[in-house]
Amino acid sequence: MAVKDVIAVVLGGGRGTRLYPLTKARAKPAVPIAGKYRLIDISISNCINSGITRIFVLTQFLTASLHRHVYHTYRFDVFSGGFVELLPAEQTLTSEAWYQGTADAVRRQLHRIVPHNPKDVLILAGDHLYRMDYSEFVAYHRESRADVTIAVLPVSANDAPRFGILKTNGEGRIVAFEEKPKDPAILEGMVSRHGSEKPFLASMGIYVFRLDVLTRLLDEVPGSRRPSRRPGSTPSRLRGTGRTSGPSVRSTRRTWR
Repeated sequence: MAVKDVIAVVLGGGRGTRLYPLTKARAKPAVPIAGKYRLIDISISNCINSGITRIFVLTQFLTASLHRHVYHTYRFDVFSGGFVELLPAEQTLTSEAWYQGTADAVRRQLHRIVPHNPKDVLILAGDHLYRMDYSEFVAYHRESRADVTIAVLPVSANDAPRFGILKTNGEGRIVAFEEKPKDPAILEGMVSRHGSEKPFLASMGIYVFRLDVLTRLLDEVPGSRRPSRRPGSTPSRLRGTGRTSGPSVRSTRRTWR
């Protein structure tokens, strides 16, 4: 079933230094996988199979291979209204800067997202390997009447320092966030699942924002116009923004290593 009031924004990734030399001549989402496929096909395929067929792909670093693959792979019927559109970083009459991080990339393309009048915006990484029905995720987001919903995965204390860790209260509302916490004292205060072998909730980098909340965060939150020092800085901008929730999606299968 088509989810026509959702726009997906897939982030085209950065340098991908951990996969070098596979990323010597291409962005990480363009790294081949299973023969003729590329990593970015995972997120786009998840979208299409979830009924979300209006997709923007934001790119900047070593884009040629990624652009070529996306352009030749995804074609929709002219009557369907679906598209996969590439939005590379670009200099304009008002700015000569390139994308300065995740939030800045989305902010610079709001003028292309807003005219489609989506109710919600789904933001995804283009270099992750997993399977997920985003329509269930969006349905949860709407049923909980959240402003922002973040997909999470339970992790152990040994794995927690590798990820952004969220803490939720009994209602599933996110009350704290720490990026890759290594201090045991900080970790102790971030437990969400007491008594579990995996007591911490790691952000999967999968977000749903109400469109009005997303535009307000990017345009009005103090400091939002300054470049982000960390590309994956979206969760840190959510403190004090309203209702946020972090469902643990049982149908999600993801390879972290």
